Amino acid sequence: MPIETRPLTDQFGVEAMGVDLATPMTDAAFNALRQAFVDAGVLLIRNQGHLKPADQVRFSARFGPLESHVLGQFTLLDQPEIFVVSNIIENGQHIGAHGGSKQYHSDLAYLATPSLGSIFRCLECPEEGGETAFISMAAAYDAMPTSIKVRLERLDAEYDYAWGYDQRHAKTRGPLSPEQRVKTPPIAHPETGRPALFLSDIWIRRFKGMSEPETEALLDAIMTIATAPEAEYQHQWQPGDVLLWDNRSTMHKACPFDETNTRRLMHRTTVQGAPPVRYDG
Repeated sequence: MPIETRPLTDQFGVEAMGVDLATPMTDAAFNALRQAFVDAGVLLIRNQGHLKPADQVRFSARFGPLESHVLGQFTLLDQPEIFVVSNIIENGQHIGAHGGSKQYHSDLAYLATPSLGSIFRCLECPEEGGETAFISMAAAYDAMPTSIKVRLERLDAEYDYAWGYDQRHAKTRGPLSPEQRVKTPPIAHPETGRPALFLSDIWIRRFKGMSEPETEALLDAIMTIATAPEAEYQHQWQPGDVLLWDNRSTMHKACPFDETNTRRLMHRTTVQGAPPVRYDG
């Protein structure tokens, strides 16, 4: 059963037309939608403002088991699969994770089994700013010079969530508890995928066998190529948008907005994945 789509960029991303995620979807229709998502890396579905949290969870779970985010204080009480991303303050407390990373990353890359993908639903957004930007790591791999590809072939990256969190989020979101640190120990992942570059440099502390400064220099060289302006897609949010991205083949970042005078409210579900495998092509 074909799904009507139109491209978001020349390199990756599509918008699926005429889809209502609150309506039960046949296996054939879902499989077609899933294939469009896998092929494109980013999938946009508009006009879903009528969805309830349970609808989002039910749709997301068709992709596979859902993750429970380590920052459990920002999940919905009645739908803990939904991670709230928001700058809104109620009763003196932030209702969601705020100050999202302005650097490219892949969600939950620091887990031993990183996520397959993330599903973001927009409830509120500012008229200006607050976009989410994406890059294709498959396109980045294709653009890499052979010298960097060869260098990366057998490197493993040590991901350390607590180290990255302490540097970027502890001041705004509060420190991690001892229990949260235990859930996210430093781990190593292979550096390759589809062929695509599987990395998330904000959580990479070092490549095995390399110092942190050497690692930073190599990551800078990779990201300079991956983030060329022509390789990016910047999504302008509208309330009711649902955006799916493949954490195995894309990275994303939050774009700045006026967090003091405007509101942004997003619900995220995250699908469990499988360990990445080395590309032997």
